[in-house]
Amino acid sequence: MDKRLAKRHKREVARAREKVKISEPDVRTPEQIAAAREASRPEIKRDTQSGVQATGRSFRNSAATSTGSAAKTAV
Repeated sequence: MDKRLAKRHKREVARAREKVKISEPDVRTPEQIAAAREASRPEIKRDTQSGVQATGRSFRNSAATSTGSAAKTAV
């Protein structure tokens, strides 16, 4: 029984080693990395009247919450 388990473990470890992905080094220059970070940042838009940030705010979060649902109150 011990030999069988040892062989099984050995096979599992060998399969796991084959599946390991080695990441490639980042060969970009620091300037390229900084430019990519700037490009990936969200655009900040300001409302001209109130000065509130418009991006990142969803309709669901800005809507007023209701006190109850009509489906729940009508039985």
